[in-house]
Amino acid sequence: MTTGSAERHGNAVPLRLKKSERRRQILLELKLQPHVRNGDLAERFGVSSETIRRDFDALSGEGLIHRATGGAYAPAHGHHPSLDERSAAHVAERDKIGRRAAALVADGETLMVDSGSTTIAFARALAILGTRCTVLTNSIPVAMTLATGEGISIRLCPGDYLPAESALVGTDTLDFIGRFNVDRCFIGASGISAEGPSEAVQGFAAVKRRMLQRAARRHLLIGSAKFGRKGLAHVADFADLDCIVVDRAPEGELAAALAFSGTDILVAQ
Repeated sequence: MTTGSAERHGNAVPLRLKKSERRRQILLELKLQPHVRNGDLAERFGVSSETIRRDFDALSGEGLIHRATGGAYAPAHGHHPSLDERSAAHVAERDKIGRRAAALVADGETLMVDSGSTTIAFARALAILGTRCTVLTNSIPVAMTLATGEGISIRLCPGDYLPAESALVGTDTLDFIGRFNVDRCFIGASGISAEGPSEAVQGFAAVKRRMLQRAARRHLLIGSAKFGRKGLAHVADFADLDCIVVDRAPEGELAAALAFSGTDILVAQ
């Protein structure tokens, strides 16, 4: 098929860029979203996955990007995206994870849910299902989203307010969580590596750890864009998690670490 016929059928043929221009485009893409995937860029630029891997290696060697399983992400440079910024990216993946996680909850169960863009997607799915349950959360958006459903009792934690996250943290939050026992907790994380999940937002790791301690069943909800990433604070070992709910199965060292710990992997379809 000629270029003209391909465009007439709505299939634009990728332009072959010079190596320097292609790498410049990769850096521009990482200014618009926190993570890029090897396969997506290979298709976009009309090159092989091996070519993109070489681009990643070169950019990583210059300290311009960080490598991740199946892709790459931009160095944080001391800035962690706000809740609003994170909520605008990877919407479809989070929705799939949220629906799969919500299906785990049975009528009458008690839950703890922490703050994050993926746990908001979980709250939305739970509200749509109409599952009757009691939820304790430190997230105002999670509480507001759950309130759109019927039969959900909500308890909002006290604490120090983080405006960028619309969440509560601190000693009052931890003390409040420590008064309850629940059937399940659902937490998110800034990143996940072979060492376990980690968190970049100050105060969040302590809240997640306390929720894990008070729950009989412990679930981590995390998108594949965060595979291989590490936040400042270590949250937990994989042995502290019963399962992770993801949009794509982990590979490499991360998959091996999960298999060794016996942590279940639920891939959202």
